[in-house]
Amino acid sequence: MKSSQTGSAQSGFFPRITFALPAVALLLLAAPAPMQAGTDNRAPEVPASLQVPDGNKVSFHAYAEGVQIYVATASTTSPTGFAWTFLAPEAVLYDADGNVVGIHYAFAGPTRPAWESESGSRVVGARTVAPVTVTAGAIPWLILNAVPTDTIGPGVFGRTTYVQRVNTTGGLAPAAAPTALGQEARVPYTAEYYFYRAEK
Repeated sequence: MKSSQTGSAQSGFFPRITFALPAVALLLLAAPAPMQAGTDNRAPEVPASLQVPDGNKVSFHAYAEGVQIYVATASTTSPTGFAWTFLAPEAVLYDADGNVVGIHYAFAGPTRPAWESESGSRVVGARTVAPVTVTAGAIPWLILNAVPTDTIGPGVFGRTTYVQRVNTTGGLAPAAAPTALGQEARVPYTAEYYFYRAEK
């Protein structure tokens, strides 16, 4: 696919993840330093629609730095035009001390994002609530339900019930329309992810 330099997209900002173990190891070693923010695991303040139901508490909090990937598809409003369509996230996850703790990627297409720890635990999310734009120029904040059949391992992501994406920067599709079918834009973004488990 052809890479785009349009807008804020940066071709090759992160290498494409294949998720073979050697590739993941290389990605984690080459990752840049994270954006620093709060250092505790208290639930963040979010719009009412993004609040996690009672009976769940924060089990893990990670900072993400990476790209949101868009690809040019045929426009639905112009017979000869193209439009940006979200393809996948690609990011490295850090703890509050800047240590790499995992990766974030599309598990089964753009509607099934996954977070995977270095120890191998994984949670896959499914969106059931509309996203909320909190900051102009940044991707929306989200709440996702964990998909139990795809959540594996006893590590930090084991038994996750919900995932919130908050405090986002960047990541929106380029403002300029693509010029060729299959063109790709890799737009830098940062976010914080909060993972919840059911209280015992």
